[in-house]
Parts: sequence; structure tokens; C-alpha cells
Amino acid sequence: MSRKVIVTCAVTGGGSEVLAKHPNIPKTPSQIAEAALEAAKAGAAIVHIHVREPDTGAPSSRIELYEQVVKKLRDAATDVIINLTCGMDGEIELDPLDPLKIGKTSTLKNANGRCSHALKLQPELSTLDCGTMVFGERIFVARMSDLREMASLMREAGVKPELECFDLGHIEIAKKLISENIIDGVPLFQFCLSTGYGAPAVPIVVQAMREMLPPGAIWGGFGCGADEMSMVGQLVAMGGHVRVGLEDNIYLRRGVLASNAELVDNAVGIIERMGASVATPAEARAILGVKKRG
Repeated sequence: MSRKVIVTCAVTGGGSEVLAKHPNIPKTPSQIAEAALEAAKAGAAIVHIHVREPDTGAPSSRIELYEQVVKKLRDAATDVIINLTCGMDGEIELDPLDPLKIGKTSTLKNANGRCSHALKLQPELSTLDCGTMVFGERIFVARMSDLREMASLMREAGVKPELECFDLGHIEIAKKLISENIIDGVPLFQFCLSTGYGAPAVPIVVQAMREMLPPGAIWGGFGCGADEMSMVGQLVAMGGHVRVGLEDNIYLRRGVLASNAELVDNAVGIIERMGASVATPAEARAILGVKKRG
């Protein structure tokens, strides 16, 4: 039998810049849920969910918006694994004139505040960004104390963390959490590549990150922008799972705006032409060691 590859679709993301480029970025809970279900019908076993303010499309972390999306997904006839981001509300911006002063656009909350929606709604998966990073003028904060607390809260809620790693050092941080028995079961890693602020999407980087993983780890990844589909092929060839979606890339091909379902369909075609097959949600749950919730 061919190897089963899990496809994740990152439906809308948390950035504002994309709104001016793509008029059909999902914004409302209904639009986000519908786009997620269309992606699932196209072959995505997992949908990775951010929410936005319905009127403006601005990034949001309001729990009532997450509640609406999750309810629509759980009420639908189409099965899909829900992965809620816990990567919001972790940023600080320093005042350009006084770097010791925190800027007004900072969103940093404590560990509980950053994952409270996942604790309440209990999806199968939630992301855990495994390192402090600089995104232009913004600093995303992920101290060991933050990560330990968030991982512990997820474990108590029965939510499996997806360990997002943007660089080699993030894998070492994740391995530290695993060694401290804060992460239960087989760990799940996500390589986040060509974001512009971390590791590039090239084969030597994927190989290095893969070789740094603990034995038996489940892993996958994604490339952003023009690297999205080429990275699908590279990851499948190297034994990984894949992620696509409008969070990472808005184009089907040069100059042609995509939908989430179209990006998933492209990825499915690549996977199948390489001799692998796409995992169903039930098969993905078996691979990940999670149970259907809600």
C-alpha cells in the first residue's frame, strides 16, 4: 500500500497585508468554516484555523468567533480534524524612539490567555510556536516558561500540540519540552519555511531539520508563496506530511488568485503522482494518535 500523507489546509492566517491583495480571503466565521469544509472535500484531513474580525478582516483572537467556526465544522456532515492556532497574542513591538518602551500595537498575553480558546473548545490539535522570533519590527515571544505553561495546559485539556518550528533551534526547544514529559504521546512537528524571517524552503534545510527530530516523531511542513507547491513535492519525497492554504500562499499560479480548495487539490495531485495517497481524517487521527472530539 502507498504511504499515507496528511494534508493540512491553513485557511485564512493572521496577517492583514493579504487583504488588499486577495478580495476573497475568508473573514467571517461562516466564510472561514465554509472554506475549511471545501478544503476538506478536496482532500485536507486537517484545517488550521485563525479568525478575523468579520467587518474589517483584521486578525482577531475573540473566543466567540472561534466558537462559531468550530460549531459549524462540528455540525457539518464533512469530517475534518480541527487545528486551532495558539500563535496569536504573543507579540511585542518596541517604541522606535525609546526601545525600552513597549509599543501600543503589542498584543502579548500570558500563557493561559494565548490558548484559552483551545482549552475551552478542545480541538484535536493546536499550534505551539517553539521559539522567540523577530518578524520585521515585531517580536514574537515564546520563552521556555511560556511554552511549558501552554504545553501543560494543552495536555490537561487533551489537545495535541503541533510543534511549529521556524528554525533548527526551535526543534531543540521542542525536544526540551519532550524530555521534560510535558508533551504526551508521539510528538508532531511542523516545519515553517520561507516565511521571510526563518529557515528557507530548500532541501538541505528540510533534511537538516528532519535529522534533528527525536526518533519516531511525526513531521510535516510548508513553504510560503512561490515555494508552497514545490515544497509539497520535497516533503513527500522525504517522508513528511504537507500543508497548503491561503495563510501561506494566495496564488494558484502566477497572477491567478487561488481558493483553499484549489490549493488542496493541487497538493493532492502532486502527492498522488508521486505514488503516495492522501490520508482521510480517520486515517490521519490514527497516525497522529488523536480521537475525534466534539
